[in-house]
Amino acid sequence: MSLVGPRPALPREVAVYDTATARRLAVKPGMTGLWQVSGRSDLTWDEYVRLDLHYIEAWPPALDVTILARTARAVLSGGGAY
Repeated sequence: MSLVGPRPALPREVAVYDTATARRLAVKPGMTGLWQVSGRSDLTWDEYVRLDLHYIEAWPPALDVTILARTARAVLSGGGAY
């Protein structure tokens, strides 16, 4: 597991992945990621997958730094956490 990356997938989730969603498995899962700092549980499944795929495809190192900084703010604010 890495510090930043897509959330680890559960086996029951992976069992129903389509081809596009399965691309999430191409990288190590992370403890925090773009969806966690972009709304967490307030996002739809499609938005969540879109953010993960954007992270995988774009992945500039500066994005990891931005996500880590935004993680602290998201944890402290509690927004989207249910």
